[in-house]
Amino acid sequence: MTDLATQLAGACIAAFEAEGLDARWGAVKQSDRPELADFQCNGCMGAAKQAKMNPRELAAKIAPRIAEHEAVSRVDIAGPGFLNIVVTDAALSGAAEFVRSDTKAGGGAAPNPEKIVVDFGGPNVAKPMHVGHLRSAVIGDTLVRLLRFLGDDVTGDVHLGDWGLQMGLLLVAVEEEQPDLLYFDQSYQGPFPAESPVNMEDLSRIYPMASGRSKTDEAYAKRAQEAVAEMQAGRAGYRALLQHFIDVSVAALKTDYAFLDVSFDLWKGESDVDHLIPDVVQLFKDKGLAVESDGAVIVDIARQGENVAVEGKDQLKNPMPPIMLLNSRGGTGYHTTDLATIKDRVDTINPDRILYVVDARQAMHFEQVFRAADKAGLFAYDHLEHPGFGTVNGQDGKPFKTREGGTLRLADLNAMALEEATKKIGEANLSGDIGPDEKAEIGKLVARAALRFADLQNQRTTNYVFDLERFTSFEGKTGPYLLYAAVRIKAILRRAAEQGFEAGTIAIAAAEERKLVLALDGFALALRLAREKRMPHYVCEHVFSLAQAFSAFYAACPVLKDGVEPHVKASRLGLCEAVLKQLETGLGLLGITAPERM
Repeated sequence: MTDLATQLAGACIAAFEAEGLDARWGAVKQSDRPELADFQCNGCMGAAKQAKMNPRELAAKIAPRIAEHEAVSRVDIAGPGFLNIVVTDAALSGAAEFVRSDTKAGGGAAPNPEKIVVDFGGPNVAKPMHVGHLRSAVIGDTLVRLLRFLGDDVTGDVHLGDWGLQMGLLLVAVEEEQPDLLYFDQSYQGPFPAESPVNMEDLSRIYPMASGRSKTDEAYAKRAQEAVAEMQAGRAGYRALLQHFIDVSVAALKTDYAFLDVSFDLWKGESDVDHLIPDVVQLFKDKGLAVESDGAVIVDIARQGENVAVEGKDQLKNPMPPIMLLNSRGGTGYHTTDLATIKDRVDTINPDRILYVVDARQAMHFEQVFRAADKAGLFAYDHLEHPGFGTVNGQDGKPFKTREGGTLRLADLNAMALEEATKKIGEANLSGDIGPDEKAEIGKLVARAALRFADLQNQRTTNYVFDLERFTSFEGKTGPYLLYAAVRIKAILRRAAEQGFEAGTIAIAAAEERKLVLALDGFALALRLAREKRMPHYVCEHVFSLAQAFSAFYAACPVLKDGVEPHVKASRLGLCEAVLKQLETGLGLLGITAPERM
């Protein structure tokens, strides 16, 4: 069984085709005027031009055909030829029962499932994650959950930054602080110590110091560049120390990601594809795409008409810089490691598509990589996507900073959210007789819901203002509000069981029941749009609308109140079960888990 909108679209398409018209005119959506109809089809205006007839006359031919569908109660013609469709109570009852029994709660499936790699454009080794990493984490994780739910074969890769200049800066900084370490003795053959000589706090302290010094000390900067080149060339001590940097960093990253319930199938970094770089460089050379320029190896990826002087003007039209495969010292940068990573994924996973969930400000970089990969035959350009996202801003509209003006660490953000969520739970007096351990776990779930929903409810490409007090509120369009909605339904079902009542067959009758089932019926469309556009906010809109529809239903249609007929009570309990199932399914796709109680 499919959602009602899809069923009705099938009936409308058949009706238009029966008149010799295109199937595209049969599109159906939920009505913009719910007081008039449940669904609407606006195809008659466009189809009338194709048929060379009056839209209302065409609507008069189409409407009776649609009305023959078993789910349709009536079809009204409005305005210049709009088709307003009202469905039967039985059809709505069946739709609710389907949601209650379906393993995907009516979410449907992808019509064209693919094998997809989702690249999170992960954090750099040795740098604590900051608030800017929040978006990549939760958007990428939600896309992985959504795509996998709909039937795609998905691999999520954190893609650590562990190969660039920052590694050279760390190497020279550690050598200055601990010059006697075996890692810096080129005559030492190993093995190297299993325990790292530095921890995450050391790395967090050393890197900013080294980075700042390199900007004013040319000799220091040159040492760091040389260290990177030696590391990339395979110097054993440097490679062993690099592995310590990675291991220490990953341990800290896993803690921060776990708070948000974000996980990865692969914890690969740029260093994992080092062995493929010579082959990638040779590939471009063999195809005649790589040329030397001032000792570097570059690839021109401009298209026809680009990088060509416009007549009468000095500037170039749509300039597209070349990519650099190797610099003059033989080192590599992000372009090369990203291309080698594509080769690695082709060799080990062979995906149909790769998504890069990275800040929109990196659009130029990915356009260059995609063009280069396509030009060399590594991967098709139109199967590489960069679903970029906006920034997390402060009240001043600028990227979020601490009160001291620094970048807020993600670990500190998580701690702030937990503190604020715990405070809000106490203010709302929601915890009641719940013990301290369970209360602490509920606090984590509320904090996670607050952070994830606050981010995901925004259209991915836009910036948003971070407001922790609002995000943790149990009122309004927030994650905690949705948790409370789910917990309230659980409480109703729990109370019903205690009183000996059971859910029965759903029979829709009241207006608020109809509206609630129509809200349920929109789940499949929301997921389809979220998948097609890589936009999780469609799922957020759906679960919030569903929670609101349930609230209106619950206020107008008593469930356990004395005097409610037993069959009505059983039906409404069944409807509660359907709503809870879909609400928790939708929240799960957003990485949000509702507690059993609050």
